[in-house]
Amino acid sequence: MTRSIQGSGMTSRRTRERMIARLRDQGIRNNEVLAVMAEIPRHIFVDEALESRAYEDTALPIGHNQTISQPYIVARMTELLLEHGTPQKVLEIGTGCGYQTAVLASLVKQVYSVERIEPLVKKARDLLWRLNLKTIGFKHSDGSWGWPEQAPFDAIIAAAAPAEVPPALLEQLAVGGVLVIPVGGEAGQQLHRITRTEQGFEDEVIERVMFVPFLSGVSR
Repeated sequence: MTRSIQGSGMTSRRTRERMIARLRDQGIRNNEVLAVMAEIPRHIFVDEALESRAYEDTALPIGHNQTISQPYIVARMTELLLEHGTPQKVLEIGTGCGYQTAVLASLVKQVYSVERIEPLVKKARDLLWRLNLKTIGFKHSDGSWGWPEQAPFDAIIAAAAPAEVPPALLEQLAVGGVLVIPVGGEAGQQLHRITRTEQGFEDEVIERVMFVPFLSGVSR
């Protein structure tokens, strides 16, 4: 049975609009990001049993010890990516359920998404096809490798936290490109925005965050 994209009750447009109002209250200012998140049915990216919680500002499990990020974090990271202009070509590390992928694909020309857990890649691809989001390339691979064959990227976004930024991701950034990534371990994580310049890299620490750890290897 195919689940409804439009939703009803707790997954209705009115529920989404309340989420958007809360994001504005939390300081999200990019109207393009807010408009896209108002349209994307977040409830189809979580298990049916969790649909009623889909628009709460919380991370939710999606299986395989992974989570869908809370709406604020999705909005904030996307906003940081777009702050100095809309990138044409974006690499996403950690497809997960595909919700962040959907937001990105609604805003930029081309998204390349890498996921180490194969069942998540297949499920996300199916969901995004249902949403008619077809400018996305998927790869089942170790995220720390990036996607060198498609580099350089105007922007890279990561949905898991390494202890240190993988060098391959820095190497695959175009000059002027930005990497938005949580970094840290059990002692705490911080969200970074790293910009590649002609001279090197500029690193901004944005705020404290909590993500699943960045793991190496691929899982089938």
